[in-house]
Amino acid sequence: MHNQGQDKYQQAFADLEPVSSTDGSFFGSSLQAQQQREHMRTKVLQELEKVNLRLKSAKTKVTIRESNGSLQLRATLPIKPGDTDKNGTGRKQYNISLNIPANLDGLKTAEEEAYELGKLIARHTFEWNDKYLGTEAIKKDFQTVGELLAKFEDEYFKTHKRTTKSEHTFFYYFSRTQRFTNSQDIATAENLLNAIEKIDKEWSKYNAARAIAAFCQTFKIEIDLSKYSKMPDRNSRNIPTDGEIATGIAKFAEYLHTRGNQVNQEVKDSWQLWRWTYGMLAVFGLRPRELFINPDIDWWLSQENIDLTWKVHKDCKTGERQALPLHKQWIEEFDLRNPKYLEMLVTAISKKDKNNHAEITALTQRVSWWFRKIGLDFKPYDLRHAWAIRAHILGIPIKAAADNLGHSVQVHTQTYQRWFSLDMRKLAINQALSKRDEVELIREENAKLKMENEKLKLEIEKLKMELVYKRS
Repeated sequence: MHNQGQDKYQQAFADLEPVSSTDGSFFGSSLQAQQQREHMRTKVLQELEKVNLRLKSAKTKVTIRESNGSLQLRATLPIKPGDTDKNGTGRKQYNISLNIPANLDGLKTAEEEAYELGKLIARHTFEWNDKYLGTEAIKKDFQTVGELLAKFEDEYFKTHKRTTKSEHTFFYYFSRTQRFTNSQDIATAENLLNAIEKIDKEWSKYNAARAIAAFCQTFKIEIDLSKYSKMPDRNSRNIPTDGEIATGIAKFAEYLHTRGNQVNQEVKDSWQLWRWTYGMLAVFGLRPRELFINPDIDWWLSQENIDLTWKVHKDCKTGERQALPLHKQWIEEFDLRNPKYLEMLVTAISKKDKNNHAEITALTQRVSWWFRKIGLDFKPYDLRHAWAIRAHILGIPIKAAADNLGHSVQVHTQTYQRWFSLDMRKLAINQALSKRDEVELIREENAKLKMENEKLKLEIEKLKMELVYKRS
């Protein structure tokens, strides 16, 4: 990765605080990307003003303008071959495109070109050649996908602030574009669309289109991907009940008796780390990555952590938050604050480059591997869905549940609550009916108490009357 302190693009992002988002969806990520592109464009336009002032001070009869993400030279020049001299002056103002991108590097190139053109004008030696007619720029367009992929990272981070989160996003785009395209193909919209069409699975096609959209946006390739913008229907999930979650955690220890004798001594206890991971996912509904990116272990084990919250780091998908547990008793039952397991977590992370998105991805994939290894019939993310459903059944407001999971209410309602099984719907309805019955019972008791109260009042009045009658 690049040294951020020496990168002029990252220095330009220094005063930008990306909009906070509790939406981990593609829409939420797109809003943040748009904000960063607009921020960089503002910086480029500010620098463009300075460049034009320098050109004016040097009496160079050339200015630079920005148009549709590219920089153009503007100058009054001899009539271009094939053009009409309407005013009869033999000269006309032209905007010359040299295929220079509107970024900080492009500004440097454009300024150099402006001085060069200015000298030609001053010496009356300007001629319309391939360079100024745009023929060279057209030739540059014929680059292969592989050639552009080699430049993808540098170009992408000219319009995005480099963080752990944005590096993970870039890795997603890069790896899928590389996987689903032919590096030898010319990078045209037609070839990229053909690559997407060759993909069989709908979800792979959708993910490839997202990645290729970012690739095309970076290199100003016009492409229409609206056909692939709709998220495919998800396959059915196996959302575990609370009972199945409690039973599932025991399978990690059972693995000891089924794995055989030939086990590497260095990893023979590693199942305990993945058992801990399982428990944390169940209790907090976390994304697996949120356990491995800069975990605040001191806070988790601290006596001050009276609410037993897990601090999700700001570099994670939807920023920082404190996640609250559901079923606090599981924290003790699953022994989740045992320092031994946290030491194992530190060791696992220290073996990896914690700032490398690929290494963090390897850890999250390891979690899925263990789920399959011990014979669980649900996946790590299913524990997150189970948390969302449990929160709904317990009557926790949707906004509170969504914030705790680190996403928007829209994502919560559209994605998570659709996984209600028949049994879980029955449980939710029965609990609601039970609450209604309790309310009815209380109302009946209140009515009885009111009647008894009225009777007592009548008795008191009767006794008062009798007392007055005796005295008289």
